[in-house]
Formats: sequence, C-alpha cells, structure tokens
Amino acid sequence: MSHQDWLAILLTLKLAGLTTLILLLIATPLAWWLANTQWRSKPLIEALVALPLVLPPTVLGFYLLIAFAPNSPIAQFWFTLTGSTLAFSFSALVIASVLYSLPFVVQPLQSGFQQVPKALLETAASLGASRLDRFASVVLPLCRSNFLVATTLGFAHTVGEFGVVLMIGGNIPGRTQVLSIALYDRVESLQYSAAHWLAGGLIGFSFIVLCGVYRFHRARGLELASSYTSKAQT
Repeated sequence: MSHQDWLAILLTLKLAGLTTLILLLIATPLAWWLANTQWRSKPLIEALVALPLVLPPTVLGFYLLIAFAPNSPIAQFWFTLTGSTLAFSFSALVIASVLYSLPFVVQPLQSGFQQVPKALLETAASLGASRLDRFASVVLPLCRSNFLVATTLGFAHTVGEFGVVLMIGGNIPGRTQVLSIALYDRVESLQYSAAHWLAGGLIGFSFIVLCGVYRFHRARGLELASSYTSKAQT
C-alpha cells in the first residue's frame, strides 16, 4: 500500500475514534431520557434519531453541504470561532459522522436502559444514592454489554461511511480522504491491486468486529444463565 493509503487509514481511525467518543457523550443521556420519559412526543424524537437508518446518506450529506456553505450562518459562526471553513474539512466529517451514526449508538443503549429493573433503582434511592450514583453503580454494570455493542457499532459504522463523507468532505488526501473514499478513488483510477488490499482490510475488520460482538453476547448470556441457575438452587 502507498503512503496515501496509510494516511487514509490513520485518518479513518482518527475520525471513527473521535466520532465514537462524541456519540457516547451525546447518546448516553439521550438514550436514558428516551428509555424513561413519558412524553407524548417521544415517538417523534425516536423517529428523528432513527432517520439515518433509512435515509440515503447522500441526502444527509447534501443538506449538510448546504448548511456548511461559506455564506450560511453555521459556517460564518464556525469561521469566526476557528478562522477556518467548515465544508470539506475534518471537522465537517466529524459532525456528519456523529449525525449519521447516532442511531447505531442510541438504540442499543436505550434497549439496555429499558431493561434495568426499576426496583433496583428505587432501592438504591432509598439508601440515599444520588441519581449519578445510581447510574454509576446500578445502570452501568447492568448495561455494559449494551455499551460495548453501541461503541463497536458506532466505530465500525463510521469506518464504513461513504456517501455522507464524500458529499461533505470530498476527496482531499491527508485531510478528508478516509478509507472508503480511498477505495473508491483506487477503483476509479483502475488501481485494482491497491483496491483489493483496502477492500480486503475492510472485510476483515468488519468480520472481526462482528465475531467479537457475538462472542461477548454469548459469554454474557452464559454468565447470566449461570447466575440465574445459582439463584434458583439457593
């Protein structure tokens, strides 16, 4: 692989890591609220969060490109704040990736939070535990598999993004050319040998990620089954 390919790999890992961290910070309180709120408009918020699952990525990329245009209020605010343009930048890739991968992190967390027994939280509250203490000591241990799945899916989905990052970031080597764009560029220029390496790496990465998730789920299921069996015997 060429130096440009390695730059694309490093940029992809940087983008996926930063996006996943931001997603966890945003998705955790959002998923907790969705899991516990009785607000009548909750389905509307859930639909907005899940929209990237069915929306073509180029549609989201197109409207983000308009929103980040140099004359837009968002871009002007960004330029005042940072002194740089937003469209076709790494920052734009991060914002687009966070929006596009949001449901892949929110939904596993929301599912886990909904399964937390309310009685445990009420017991912890009666013992004087604050909301933060209850979340840290009760919710997090019970939902660790959901956090693993959410982190893995958010990271892997960001690595595999194409339409959104192409629309909002273009194809600038070392700045916005991530792995999926580099693969497209190699195929377009008939560099099939390099394309095989990149495509094979993405396939291997995806397979390893899925194997890890399923293996953890199986181990977690066996652990829970053993715990329930022990409790039943006592």
